[in-house]
Order: sequence, then structure tokens, then C-alpha cells
Amino acid sequence: MSIGAGAGGVMGAAMAAAAAGGGAPHVLAVDDSSVDRAVIAGILRSSRFRVTAVDSGKRALELLGSEPNVSMIITDYWMPEMTGYELLKKVKESSQLKKIPVVIMSSENVPTRISRHFFHHAYRLIRAF
Repeated sequence: MSIGAGAGGVMGAAMAAAAAGGGAPHVLAVDDSSVDRAVIAGILRSSRFRVTAVDSGKRALELLGSEPNVSMIITDYWMPEMTGYELLKKVKESSQLKKIPVVIMSSENVPTRISRHFFHHAYRLIRAF
């Protein structure tokens, strides 16, 4: 999986913003699969991103509440308790968080669900692995 190919513009923007602030871009990776979290974190770290990986949308929101300085969120779509779509809606409803780009990963292939993500301002929906 190539993160840069699926979300090129947002990655460049995250890197530019972090460079202006003097540090590595901070990406919040959200996936209930420990294997997928490790793969995503490894790919991002190899590209010099600072990564925080959590296993649920709930934990992501908790982290964002205490550390809102995240350059980008990359999240799985299908997770228990809170889907990536529900996380996206919560982020975009928050005045403090709504400017954070959100990339959703999914093997989803249903056009109505995909278009719903963009209606709620997902930056990209990329097919995982």
C-alpha cells in the first residue's frame, strides 16, 4: 500500500505545515486491527511522520481532546463501537478539530457510502492493502 499515492495532496500539505512549525507532521492512525496499525505506522514513520496509533474512534477522540495538534488522521472505516465515518463526523463537527484532514481506508465498494464520506469532508477514501 502506498500512502503517498492514495492521499498525495494531504500528505504534502501535512509535511509543509509541519516544516513551517519546525517539526515532523503528526499523524493519528486509527485501526482496530493491530497488524494494520503496525503496517500504517511503519509506512508513515519511514516517511518521517510522527505517528500515534490507537485502536478505536473513541480513543482517537480522547487523544484529540488532550492533544489537538495533529496534522492528519488516517482511519479504517469498519471498526466496532465507532466507524471511521462516525469519527469523521465528530471531527468535522468540532470547531477545534474540523480543519484536520481525514483519510479513510476501506475496501468498501458501495458508491452511496463512498459519496457520503465526501459529503462530510473526508479528504480521501483509499482502498486498504
